[in-house]
Amino acid sequence: MIDVTDTQLRAALTAALSVQRWVDEVAAAAPFPATVHLLRTAYLAATPLSRAEIDEAIAHHPRIGEKPVGEGAAQDFSRGEQASVDADDAELATALAAGNAAYEEHFGRVFIIRAAGRTRAEILAELNRRLALDNAAELKIVGEQLRDIAILRLEKTFGEADA
Repeated sequence: MIDVTDTQLRAALTAALSVQRWVDEVAAAAPFPATVHLLRTAYLAATPLSRAEIDEAIAHHPRIGEKPVGEGAAQDFSRGEQASVDADDAELATALAAGNAAYEEHFGRVFIIRAAGRTRAEILAELNRRLALDNAAELKIVGEQLRDIAILRLEKTFGEADA
C-alpha cells in the first residue's frame, strides 16, 4: 500500500508532471494498493495530454543542457535526469544550445525529451531528427515524452513502496 497523505501524493504528482487535471485525476483514484497501480493510473490519465496540458507541463521544464532554477523535487529530478557521461562536453553543450534555439524557433516551445539514461549526443541526435517533423507529429511525441518522464519520476518516488 502506498501510505501517503493526499497532500504528499499531490506534491509528488506535481513534481512528476505539473498538469492540474492529471494530478486531480490520479489523486482521485487513491489509495493505491501498490506502486504498479499508481503507475498504471498515471499512465492512462496522461494518455493523451492536450495541447494546453503540454504547455502547462513545459512551463516547469528547463531546457535540455540548462540547469534548473530554484529548489524542489521537480528541479532535483531534472538535475538527475540531465546528468550524463558527456554532460561536461563543451562542444555538445554548444550544439544543444543551438538545437534548442532552432527547435524553439520552429515549434514555439521548449524541446522535451526523456533525458534519463541518454547521453547528450543521443539527445542532440533526437532533437535534430524531431526538427524535421510537422507540428502535429512532434506535439504527440512531446506528450508521450512528458508522460514517460512522469512515470519515471513516480517510479523513483514510490518504487520502494512495494519492497
